[in-house]
Amino acid sequence: MALFEGYERRQEKIEAVLAQWGFATLEEAQALCSAKGLAVPAIVRSIQPICFENACWAYTLGAAIAIKRGDRLAVDIARTLGEGLQAFCIPGSVAEERKVGIGHGNLASMLLSETTKCFAFLAGHESFAAAEGAIGLARSANKARAEPLRVILNGLGKDAAQIISRINGFTYVQTKFNYATSVLTVVREIAYSTGEQGKVRCFGADDVREGVAINHHEGVDVSITGNSTNPTRFQHPVAGTYKKECIEQGKKYFSVASGGGTGRTLHPDNMAAGPASYGMTDTMGRMHSDAQFAGSSSVPAHVEMMGFIGMGNNPMVGASVAVAVALAGSFTQPLRGKVDFGII
Repeated sequence: MALFEGYERRQEKIEAVLAQWGFATLEEAQALCSAKGLAVPAIVRSIQPICFENACWAYTLGAAIAIKRGDRLAVDIARTLGEGLQAFCIPGSVAEERKVGIGHGNLASMLLSETTKCFAFLAGHESFAAAEGAIGLARSANKARAEPLRVILNGLGKDAAQIISRINGFTYVQTKFNYATSVLTVVREIAYSTGEQGKVRCFGADDVREGVAINHHEGVDVSITGNSTNPTRFQHPVAGTYKKECIEQGKKYFSVASGGGTGRTLHPDNMAAGPASYGMTDTMGRMHSDAQFAGSSSVPAHVEMMGFIGMGNNPMVGASVAVAVALAGSFTQPLRGKVDFGII
């Protein structure tokens, strides 16, 4: 009986990775995680409840590999998780070609590294997918960091940003951009909770220039795009323009391109160039990204269609960090706080 969606298309590759690490079956890998008191599926589903079963198994394999390898620090575990995720990429798929699993592991590791100070979810409008990822980071990342990671959402629409902030308990930051002087001013801040989620700062911009200014204001080091409804109007132009200006200023900035358009076409009737093209937003992502993911920022089925696992790319960021921190907490390495997230 198949354990998860698309099992037969992934089976041969997964079995090779299992054998490499001394596991006979995925269930054996799961048993090793359980022996460490780690409930991986519970962690993954807590980030995005509508994720597919294959996402839970992919993270389980990655965590088991980390245990076998002897990783103890969250920053190292996160990188190893990527090997488990990569094992689930269907051979010949877009996700396989881009090594998306490895990319997710490396991104999570960067967010757990002290060299990264601020991470941004760039969205076409402030979305629930970005919120899911941000919540996962807020709950977990700072338990394994000496200096807290600052997390922001930056997208079109000040009204949308305030709504998302209120629903999720973020801090809404209203800004005003002076187009004559290129000066950004913070008009007001409203914290909708006092816990970890209240530390997530949510910005709504009127256009690309304001979005770029927000990134500079917050000192964004790493970002991930999500296509949402305005991929060509906001997030890809913001990431590309911000990267150009960071290069001019000698500042390091790592850009990840994600979202539906990085796996499919935008208006295929008048923008696509045949079956070899993934469309306009895919092209824009290639122009600014250091790593390019595949499939939707939010919709599990769309990421699955690209040959990866059934989980939105933005929630996956939160899941990778959460699993890494939970596993690190099961060892004797000191953390900044008690890790009871996902522990049986």
